[in-house]
Amino acid sequence: MDEQEIQKLVARQRRCFRSGSTLSYKNRMAALTRLERLVTEHENEIQDALRLDLGKSAAESYMCETGLLLNEIHYLKHHLRLWMQDRIVPTPLAQFCSTSYRKPSPYGVTLIMSPWNYPLLLTLEPLADALAAGNTAILKPSAYSIHTSRLMERLIPTYFPASRVAVVTGGRAENAALLEQHFDYIFFTGSKSVGRFVMEKAAAHLTPVTLELGGKSPCIVDRTADIHAAARRIVFGKFLNCGQTCVAPDYILCDIRVKNRLIEELIRQIRAQLGERPLENENYGHIINEKHFLRILNLMNPAKTVFGGRTDAEALKIEPTILDRVSWRDDVMQEEIFGPLLPILTYDSIDEVIRTINEKPHPLALYVFTRNRKLASRVLTRCSFGGGCVNDTIIHLATPYMGFGGFGESGMGSYHGKAGFETFSHRKSIVDKKNWPDLPMRYQPYTEGKRRLVKMFLR
Repeated sequence: MDEQEIQKLVARQRRCFRSGSTLSYKNRMAALTRLERLVTEHENEIQDALRLDLGKSAAESYMCETGLLLNEIHYLKHHLRLWMQDRIVPTPLAQFCSTSYRKPSPYGVTLIMSPWNYPLLLTLEPLADALAAGNTAILKPSAYSIHTSRLMERLIPTYFPASRVAVVTGGRAENAALLEQHFDYIFFTGSKSVGRFVMEKAAAHLTPVTLELGGKSPCIVDRTADIHAAARRIVFGKFLNCGQTCVAPDYILCDIRVKNRLIEELIRQIRAQLGERPLENENYGHIINEKHFLRILNLMNPAKTVFGGRTDAEALKIEPTILDRVSWRDDVMQEEIFGPLLPILTYDSIDEVIRTINEKPHPLALYVFTRNRKLASRVLTRCSFGGGCVNDTIIHLATPYMGFGGFGESGMGSYHGKAGFETFSHRKSIVDKKNWPDLPMRYQPYTEGKRRLVKMFLR
């Protein structure tokens, strides 16, 4: 789609929004139901596309993509009527005989730009929030997840008119053309470098944005931790989707006194969960493309590999790999890994950990494994990060009851559940004033008596 076609598409959606057709509760519920049907009626096709793009099994596809999406839609439908209502707030005495309230209203025409690692979920979950809030949406899925992107491009028009929801596929040229348009809200999930570009382009139109980025998310293992449970949950969170998860534990900060025990248990858990030969496990995914496959290989140091390290270039698979004796000078610590490499660093004191984390760019997630509740509280209070877990990994994003989002270099804004509805809604502040009485003290001419009355009312 060229720039002229994109301009016409944005204009078409703006006409749709200005007609008021997206605003009613009935229309929003119908849109959410259509989105729900799209997923349930084409679940097998979705699974096939995700397997082709990322090697995801049917179980992982449902657990991490379609199931989470359906859960979000169900939650939105259940709460939508309540969230759409005006919210009455107190009225100050100076505005006597008025009603004050906040009115949630959609922004208008929105742009949702999504990544390739969870190509269905991270495209259609923000779409569900945008539709619940009463917006139109243009979706721009990643060019890397080609099969899932093409499937959405084919399915969306059978459930929605282009004036309400449309898909634009392609690469950098299409991204650039879209970002030249005047949208009312932009929701972007992806890398920091592209996020900066999106924010720069949005600034030209003063368009508000949500940025869901990433970063090197630390996983702290305290000496009091349950090592078996910690290793089991770290292995699950790290090697899910072959490590291509924005909130995956990027590296471990381990108390030096339990490092050897932890490594032994991590190896045991990799074998228990993924088998003796993970490269032959049909439920273990693959890297998205050759570019990222080679990038990850360049981060791997054979001299520091204590487990794994084998690869299958034809299948784009990399074995779960543990790296020991890693320092911040190593290549693997210079960027977000986004792959199945797990470096282990050690520490002597928790003060050292807190200082180290806060000296780095704010991560999207942080995990701490410990039985010491005071230590956990200290880490969560003192460290700056988007969200996280105590004694688990990644599950904090799998709930509609809390907002999910980044902080600082890992992003801005949040979504999921009510937070998603609010992200795509502007809350108008309204005062509904009665015609009588009309207090004269605010009108000129101002006298000493009026001044005293104003001071009395504004105390």
